[in-house]
Amino acid sequence: MSAALLDAPAWAGAVEGLAPVGLDELVATAGLLARVDRKYVVPLPVVAAVVGRLAGVRVLEVGGRRASAYGSVYFDTPDLACFRMSAHARRRRVKVRSRTYLDSGVAFTEVKTRGPRGLTVKDRQPRAGADDALGADDRDYVAGVLRARVPSDGALRPVTLAPVLRTTYTRTTLALPDGARATVDLDLVWRTPGGTVACGVEGVAVVETKSPGGATVLDRALWRAGVRPSRLSKFGAGLVVLDPSLPAHRWCSTLRRLPLHAA
Repeated sequence: MSAALLDAPAWAGAVEGLAPVGLDELVATAGLLARVDRKYVVPLPVVAAVVGRLAGVRVLEVGGRRASAYGSVYFDTPDLACFRMSAHARRRRVKVRSRTYLDSGVAFTEVKTRGPRGLTVKDRQPRAGADDALGADDRDYVAGVLRARVPSDGALRPVTLAPVLRTTYTRTTLALPDGARATVDLDLVWRTPGGTVACGVEGVAVVETKSPGGATVLDRALWRAGVRPSRLSKFGAGLVVLDPSLPAHRWCSTLRRLPLHAA
């Protein structure tokens, strides 16, 4: 039996012991479309123990479910302009993706940019469908966001955007008592757009805290447990895993610690 299967009950038990929070309340109190993100790669028993010891944490519950399946398709230019912004830590960075909540089929076109003081800013609008294509309305939306957020960057033209990466994972969302929130992602799988090559991550959680600025109670609890933030972009690291010829220096230390397997 794999380590992931052995460790899963501990995480499931920690989640089951939390009080629920509804989606409307979570969005109203901790929507945080402009936020500071911190990411961690954490063994499942560790994240279960840390979350289980924190007082006042609630878990998003929708339709009786405390975990949801997510799927994303990332778009980039033929010369991978978005990837290179991330790989070389440009001050201005852009990610364009579709985000589908697989349990409901609800989908959005999303544009993530880096704002002042290192804030991550996410703009999004509903999509008519969950396919891999960017329709004319999606491209117009992306163009408008780019004009507003990064008006001086002419390297990214929405008309040239095409699918370059697919991701799937299972997400649990936590409302933290300090008004921040966190996500815990399991079973992450990266795929080429056609799905011919895939690689998964097993036995660890990708934890992301999202706050208006300072460290959250979960950040501090992870630090006390000896867990430090990791450089990890699902988009950038996923492209590197599937194409090792791409520059990986920003994520090398994290990728060496990820338990990767063929999916």
